[in-house]
Amino acid sequence: MKELWVEIDKSLPENLKQKILENCKGNCNVVVGEDDFLKLAKNLNLKTASKTGGDIRLVEELNEELIKRLIGSGEKVCVKLTVKDRGDEEKIVGLAEMGVSYVIAQCQNWKIIPLENLIAKIRGKTKLLTEVSNVEEAKLALEILELGVDGVVLKTDKPETVKEVSSTIASLREKPKLKLAQAKILRCKEIGLGDRACIDTCSLMVEGEGILVGCQSSGLFLVQAEVLETPHVEPRPFRVNAGPVSLYVLASKDKTRYLSELKAGEEVLIVDRDGNLRSSIVGRVKIERRPLLLIEAEEGGETIKTIVQNAETIHLVTKDGSKSVRELKPGDEVLVYRQRGGRHFGILVEEETVIEK
Repeated sequence: MKELWVEIDKSLPENLKQKILENCKGNCNVVVGEDDFLKLAKNLNLKTASKTGGDIRLVEELNEELIKRLIGSGEKVCVKLTVKDRGDEEKIVGLAEMGVSYVIAQCQNWKIIPLENLIAKIRGKTKLLTEVSNVEEAKLALEILELGVDGVVLKTDKPETVKEVSSTIASLREKPKLKLAQAKILRCKEIGLGDRACIDTCSLMVEGEGILVGCQSSGLFLVQAEVLETPHVEPRPFRVNAGPVSLYVLASKDKTRYLSELKAGEEVLIVDRDGNLRSSIVGRVKIERRPLLLIEAEEGGETIKTIVQNAETIHLVTKDGSKSVRELKPGDEVLVYRQRGGRHFGILVEEETVIEK
């Protein structure tokens, strides 16, 4: 489990320290500070780390004799070291082998490569933490080398940042999922030329994975990535040939966008046939004029629609596989995501009446 530590600077005004402490309750694992704040933290039932006491003994120098003595006496020890080069990385490897409970790596100019090296070398031997000052730095550290550090030490003078970083960590722990339904194909109709968008992501997808799109926000079809071998086209497992630029696309769990709005560097949701979600970055959006196919399906007594390029390489995901849109026929079943329809800039406004046809 990823941990959030909050370090409170003793130079901060007392009222600001108190506000940060209050936001730590229920949001962080450990509060780091000096003697003057320990009692306040304990009054809020917060776990503490300090150079002079607390639940975890903080050591800010490589004093092996002291560290061994503290470990031998049964104390949990956290050592903070600045990482300037590979020699400092090896010192941290040595601390992990000594049995320290935590290491805080202070990375200055190089913030990513040293942490990648340390994650590879000491994962499972000790808990690796690093200092951050905002949500963006925390998210980066927690995702480095896919595994991420074991936790972050937040140094901030903004009480609200504690809750923001806590929410970020909570979102990494969650395994979000959508409930997909099976819709029955009613008809497929060739409708002529239009501007269609291929969404090229920064991720590789596998069979059964793709992007949810549709003419109505209330009914989105799971279009599979171009992962299959064909006689005429190489697989492009990073790409979803999603459909015309006007379609809705599920960009996050609670928000739709138009395909035309997506740009390189933005996020889009990848979904598999079991409803598992993962976020990916858009690498490019490729828009070209192509022949289109209207697909109508029924689910829950309602008709929902999507439009795709009229080509053999576009597949809709089914319960057990996928089917080319050129082979779809009435009665076939494909996977869709149903939700409340109607959006205002992609966000559901429950009190608003919106009809989508």
